[in-house]
Amino acid sequence: MSERRASQTTFTRMQDATREDYRIVAEHAAHFMCGLPARILTHLELLRGDTGGYAVDRLTHSLQSATRALRDERDEEYVVCALIHDIGDTLASFNHADLAATILEPFVSEKNHWIVKHHGIFQGYYFFHHLGLDRNMRDRYRDHAHWRDCAEFCALYDQNSFDPSYETMALEEFEPMVKRVFAAPKRSVYLTDEQSKAV
Repeated sequence: MSERRASQTTFTRMQDATREDYRIVAEHAAHFMCGLPARILTHLELLRGDTGGYAVDRLTHSLQSATRALRDERDEEYVVCALIHDIGDTLASFNHADLAATILEPFVSEKNHWIVKHHGIFQGYYFFHHLGLDRNMRDRYRDHAHWRDCAEFCALYDQNSFDPSYETMALEEFEPMVKRVFAAPKRSVYLTDEQSKAV
């Protein structure tokens, strides 16, 4: 057993923990964090096979969104956001955009986070009226700085990515990007101000 795995805290209440205890916890956390990209890719695989009634399954839709963004020469962070924008479908079926945005928030720009967080409402422009809902629900954000960015994301990479004949890239091709984007958080309550500035 490695020294890292051998070291373990013994406190049973956080109020009794010491600085040394949290050095040990931080060491374990850093090791666990290294596996985040792999866990994200594994969770994306859960989208395979379920079409939700569409012409392609949920994974293909996600891959197609990312493929289109990459071919439009969007930056790597944007492409990864496109890739995982619907990752919440499995566990957050009624607020999937919020879950995807929460996963991304520490690692991406405020703009990209906002796009992912609100894409569910903006995507509604294309179908809410068929469900008796207001297709212009997105207009409640009309004055927001990223309104146009989110509308563009849905128009160019989301609403049109259900095409079984589109030449879609494989998940493995996005793996290096996912690893780089999730390599280190840009902001988090667990980072000091100095650590945030250093990223």
